Amino acid sequence: MTAPKDFNDRMLSLGLARVSEAAAHASARLIGRGDEKAADQAAVNAMRDQLNKLDIKGVVVIGEGERDEAPMLYIGEEVGTGEGPEVDIALDPLEGTTLTAKDMPNALTVIAMAPRGTLLHAPDVYMDKLAVGPGYPVDVVSLDMSPAERVRALARARGCEDSDITVCILERPRHEDMIAEVRETGAAIRLITDGDVAGVIHCAEAELTGIDMYMGSGGAPEGVLAAAALKCMGGQMWGRLLFRNEDEKGRARKAGITELDRIYSRDELVTADVIFAATGVTNGSIVAGVKREPGYLTTETILMRSKTGSVRRMTYRNPVK
Repeated sequence: MTAPKDFNDRMLSLGLARVSEAAAHASARLIGRGDEKAADQAAVNAMRDQLNKLDIKGVVVIGEGERDEAPMLYIGEEVGTGEGPEVDIALDPLEGTTLTAKDMPNALTVIAMAPRGTLLHAPDVYMDKLAVGPGYPVDVVSLDMSPAERVRALARARGCEDSDITVCILERPRHEDMIAEVRETGAAIRLITDGDVAGVIHCAEAELTGIDMYMGSGGAPEGVLAAAALKCMGGQMWGRLLFRNEDEKGRARKAGITELDRIYSRDELVTADVIFAATGVTNGSIVAGVKREPGYLTTETILMRSKTGSVRRMTYRNPVK
């Protein structure tokens, strides 16, 4: 099926912002309460309610999991009023459940929307990811390079020393060798405990965040969401699915993926124009977290459209009872 060039993204973008805002508001009361599941469920409920108010024929392609694992916003769930354009939806109602439960930085509610059939139906497996911001030659770095080679290549492209490069990596035991190799180049590392969608987005605003490159393995669904953001903001990204067993390979085949070792570029993860919204739950380097005031909750949302390259930052002040 050939995707339509226009899926009414200009009008739908503000609706998408309302969806991410609602999820952030709902999870705000659980910040720092130590209950990851409750925070996630509150965000899921609110996000689903708002999605069903949009005039779309939406299908969740990146969601909370398979239907038998997730009662709501499961992969394949139809959302929206049933009127309007047919769209794919990728979402993470609460990107950083642990961050929310512990009141740590960079918890977000995240959602992307694109014409039907244009977002990779990534199974819930790991993905090896590599991302840089805009302004570099095509394929300046690659997944086939070693971590040290990536640092050196990016430094040459930037015209700086290896020690001037900062890399964002998810702090996990599986990344210990990668971290050691990057540090041997003299480059700095920004370790994050969770939230690798935010980690990738940081590359697109290196002057603000100080992060030049993201690398490491994390969830494949989050990889598609991160690619959607970079398609709006500019930058390059590559992803390769990683499988630990035959069951995970079966999940990929069920999702329609036949080339299990394929390296996907950003525009192969997201093949058409996309809109993306993320609202801060806890304070972070991308957007501010939910702010409680007497009688009000205030949120900040970043709203983007790849068609125009527009990036809006919106503050929403909502009365609460």
